[in-house]
Amino acid sequence: MRMYDIIEKKKHKEILTREEIVFVVDGFTKGEIPDYQMSAFLMAVYFNGMSREETVMLTEAMADSGDKLDLSAINGVKVDKHSTGGVGDKTSLIIGPILASYGVPVAKMSGRGLGHTGGTIDKLESIPGFKTTLTTEQFIENVNTIGMALVGQTANLAPADKKIYALRDVTATVDSEPLIASSIMSKKLAAGADCIVLDVKCGSGAFMKTPGDAASLGRAMVSIGKGAGKKICAVITDMNEPLGRFVGNALEVREVIDALKGGGEERLMEVTYTLAGLMLFGAGKAEDATAGKKMAEEAVINGNALKKFREFVKAQGGDPDITEDEKILPKARFIEPVYFEKDGFLASCKTTEVGMASLILGGGREKKTDEIDMSVGIELQYAIGDRIEKEIPFAFVHGNDKEKIAEAKKRLLEAYTLSDEPVEKRPCVYEIIR
Repeated sequence: MRMYDIIEKKKHKEILTREEIVFVVDGFTKGEIPDYQMSAFLMAVYFNGMSREETVMLTEAMADSGDKLDLSAINGVKVDKHSTGGVGDKTSLIIGPILASYGVPVAKMSGRGLGHTGGTIDKLESIPGFKTTLTTEQFIENVNTIGMALVGQTANLAPADKKIYALRDVTATVDSEPLIASSIMSKKLAAGADCIVLDVKCGSGAFMKTPGDAASLGRAMVSIGKGAGKKICAVITDMNEPLGRFVGNALEVREVIDALKGGGEERLMEVTYTLAGLMLFGAGKAEDATAGKKMAEEAVINGNALKKFREFVKAQGGDPDITEDEKILPKARFIEPVYFEKDGFLASCKTTEVGMASLILGGGREKKTDEIDMSVGIELQYAIGDRIEKEIPFAFVHGNDKEKIAEAKKRLLEAYTLSDEPVEKRPCVYEIIR
């Protein structure tokens, strides 16, 4: 078998066999297939696509390229959730305690932020003392004892995906549906969950710009999951503006605590409760997704989710008193208001630019090796559709460097447009694909 022949075949839109796909994935992962040939293959896939069967086979080959988590020692139905990435998305930190409070085991591996998107692991590391690295034994013990554990991804989980994604990133082949679907699902299959709920973002801050494109990706990933014998569904959610009021690591942890105390922003909680309801249903704890959503709301109302969050933080070395004293979390030296120059209605948002404003302050990474300032970020006071008055702050910028604050404020204002006429609010949940 030759890589040249496989590239030629895909160039002419022919269907690849399982053996050919395994040959490509294994050969590239082991360094036997050079970057220039893999780049040609990826570009052929970008232009000509893959069938659903090919995408499933590619995903399975990538999942089989390294370690697979064995979660059999964890009691109950293991449920996982994945977001395709966005700005201000802290739903995992609210959903985990909700599920754990009902005895649904949450054994989750999460990533770090890069570019305009935030990472769950970075948010957790803003909690003093919190450890995002556990041994396999500690990980399983924590899940069996308190109901949840959340750690960074292991170095050898789906290594083919890491290597292929790095090449996609520099060859303009990131935004390809089969390549995105296989990248996400290879890690999910290797992570060992029984039931998977996917949060597929669409809009100005997401890979997929329209609900239709996001639904197409969602269907592809659901097809992969079903083909691998998993319970799976996808939720298409809006990312035409940040999710929640805060963007930035310690600031988002503060918002998580507010949400668990019942004070969560409306759009954030609608997405959170929808995802949690589907996960409770998938775990067999609710008779349907609607009942699961009500259960999720009740876990916040009765305080059980907040109690579980405290147990989770303490079990991983963090200070649980952050739920009562926000001063324990890192705080920026300066908090400066941001004003518009005229009245109007918030009409649209370039969500990526809001994430970049936080990155400018030091709250994100341009390269994986960059250090993060956990204290900085953006605090929004309004959402699209709200009326803005020029005398009232539209937002606050939290920062430690005056020059960076000035640049972030400019970037933030440029991210939004105002309208003289009322603007209809967008739905935050578009569709559920089962």
